[in-house]
Amino acid sequence: MADDIENAPRSSPQEGRFPPAVEGLLDSPLAGLAPWIVLAVFEGPGSIAWVAAVALGLSVLFLVLDLVRGRSLKLLGVVDVVFFAALLITHFMLSEDNQMWLETWIGEIANITLVLIAVGSMLARKPFTIQYAREEVDPQYWDSPVFLRTNYVITGAWALAFLVAAAAGWYGDAVLHDDDNIWTGWVIQVAAMVAAIKFSAWYPDRVSERMDDATE
Repeated sequence: MADDIENAPRSSPQEGRFPPAVEGLLDSPLAGLAPWIVLAVFEGPGSIAWVAAVALGLSVLFLVLDLVRGRSLKLLGVVDVVFFAALLITHFMLSEDNQMWLETWIGEIANITLVLIAVGSMLARKPFTIQYAREEVDPQYWDSPVFLRTNYVITGAWALAFLVAAAAGWYGDAVLHDDDNIWTGWVIQVAAMVAAIKFSAWYPDRVSERMDDATE
């Protein structure tokens, strides 16, 4: 069953519009996470406005590309547009002191928002990764227990990565009072994201191997 799901043809009605590497990126959760990665990398003193604008532009671009390619609207993609539009508007409405507060805590705010998206999607029984996974397999497998369980696990892994990143950022800002600390601001957070990416690629293959062993 797992092999059938993994090797099933994509269900999308629009293929071949972009190079395979681009199609692969657009069909993965990384497309929805790209604006948040831009924020994490470039946010800093005096940068919130332009970073939010760039992230919003990317969010709209990926949403439009999904529609052009005949893909479904993704929860994460819609939240991207709403979050970064709200961030950009809020920034200009705040006083200078409040803008400085936002610049200090935006990393934690962003990561906690992602935790809520991941956990909320699981509580709603629609883990956010499943929308991307459905673009990869035939609809006949969408209700498979293996397919559903795999996406719950992967979404949970992303939720844990976001939580680790938020905790590391908070420790650096609130305890160490050093928002440029290389460990709390970069190493731990990047490691958490890389681990989630690697796990997302590894886990479906592991599930397939276990299913194969069980049927032998």
